[in-house]
Amino acid sequence: MYTSTILSVGFLATTVFAHGNITSPPARLPGPAMSQICGAAAVAAINADGTGPLENIPSNGSPKCNIGLCKGAQFADNTANVQQYAPGQIVQMTAVLPIPHEGPCNISIVDTATNKMLETMLVFDSYADENLAQLPLNNTQFSVQMPMDLAAGQCATPGECTMQWFWFGTNAQQTYENCVDFVMTA
Repeated sequence: MYTSTILSVGFLATTVFAHGNITSPPARLPGPAMSQICGAAAVAAINADGTGPLENIPSNGSPKCNIGLCKGAQFADNTANVQQYAPGQIVQMTAVLPIPHEGPCNISIVDTATNKMLETMLVFDSYADENLAQLPLNNTQFSVQMPMDLAAGQCATPGECTMQWFWFGTNAQQTYENCVDFVMTA
């Protein structure tokens, strides 16, 4: 009885505290700037479970805190992780999906000032299907091609754009996202 209780609690903890995120290239992480804008509870939630859904990140109600853009993580905390990409460059990406939730997923370039998609580079109509015995390799290891047709000078300033991995688990009704900061070189 004692062993089964421990195993049940361990399984429940795994179920609650693991879903998915991007591990390569380096995604934005929370830090002091996020804490100042979104509150310490938001930072603590991501630090406790970096793979958790947006719905588990509390907001302090500040209009400056946008959990829907990079989980609220701020560029100011991530200036050392800015990647440099050229138009047309192929970027290898890695995701971890400890607990899949089937639904659509896309990787897009987002203007951080407006939170608008500039270009969608990869779309999965069905991603991370928990009904499969094993996920397809392209769910965790995939590549995107950087756009060739961004306006001249667009995404050339660090923090102006981000590459966003966005996944919505349809049955779970949970949203996952990570952002990779980059600049587009000429």
